[in-house]
Amino acid sequence: MRRVLIVLAVVVLALVGALAAVVAFAAPAAPPHMASVSAAFHGVDFSSVPPIRHFTARDGTELAYRAYPGAPGRVVVLIHGSSGTADSMHAVARAIHAKGATVYALSMRGHDGTGRSGDVDYIGQLDDDLVDFMATLGPRPAGQSRTLLGFSSGGGFALRFAGGPHGALFDRLILVAPQFPYNAPTMRPSAGGWVSVSIPRIVALRLLTRIGITAFNGLPVLAMATNPDPALRLMPVYSFRMQQNFGPGSDYLGDLKRAPKHLAVLAGADDEIFHADKFAPLVKSVRPDASVTIVPKLSHMEMTTRPPALEAIAAAAN
Repeated sequence: MRRVLIVLAVVVLALVGALAAVVAFAAPAAPPHMASVSAAFHGVDFSSVPPIRHFTARDGTELAYRAYPGAPGRVVVLIHGSSGTADSMHAVARAIHAKGATVYALSMRGHDGTGRSGDVDYIGQLDDDLVDFMATLGPRPAGQSRTLLGFSSGGGFALRFAGGPHGALFDRLILVAPQFPYNAPTMRPSAGGWVSVSIPRIVALRLLTRIGITAFNGLPVLAMATNPDPALRLMPVYSFRMQQNFGPGSDYLGDLKRAPKHLAVLAGADDEIFHADKFAPLVKSVRPDASVTIVPKLSHMEMTTRPPALEAIAAAAN
């Protein structure tokens, strides 16, 4: 019996040691800068970007957003993509605002100098932040429509939020080139070169989290092919907590079913990060009523900057 206990102890120690080694040393490698993402912003006029505003989240942190005041009867909240900022959604905000809506572009916690860079305090904090922001708008006036629009990782986050316990805060959902889970048919390997993911570290941290050990969840698990120019304020890495929170849930098909009645999905035909041709059959398989638009000749990020995409998005939000 003693020998069995010794063997078990050795096995446990070996497993713990292996997990510790993975957690300590399996950091994601930074991928090379993806030039197509930066190129999509060439020619975009940022001179009319409104000033930063702030709201106070439940933990006392000041979080940033930009407001485009319009008609009170239509409110659209924009969620940027991975590594992004509220500014990166300016062209989208301006296009929707031109149709008369009030638009808010959020800088999610951990981005654009808000909160702790690339990290959150706990998985689910971004959801709480969005609930807190919506509370600052006050009670919804009779007849007001509220639309949640998310791009890329922000689209995955928006889908999970809309399909979750707070989904009733919005009656319309627009997903622009949305990120679905890694095993979805829309996903390219490594998001077409946009991300480098430390799968061993994610697996190890998930195992540790299941047994109540969360002290290491602030370690980076995902690196992005961002432009290194510091003036752009892009976030190059995400912690495990951020990676688990800012994106889709594993039950994304269930979230699609639970999403608001008005659901629109848009993507560029030349998306280099996701398989654009897979969106329609996937979404329609669970939501045949959803609108799916594939805009010709546009890349992933161009869906937030080029006129044909902006026109299609504004029409979906109208």
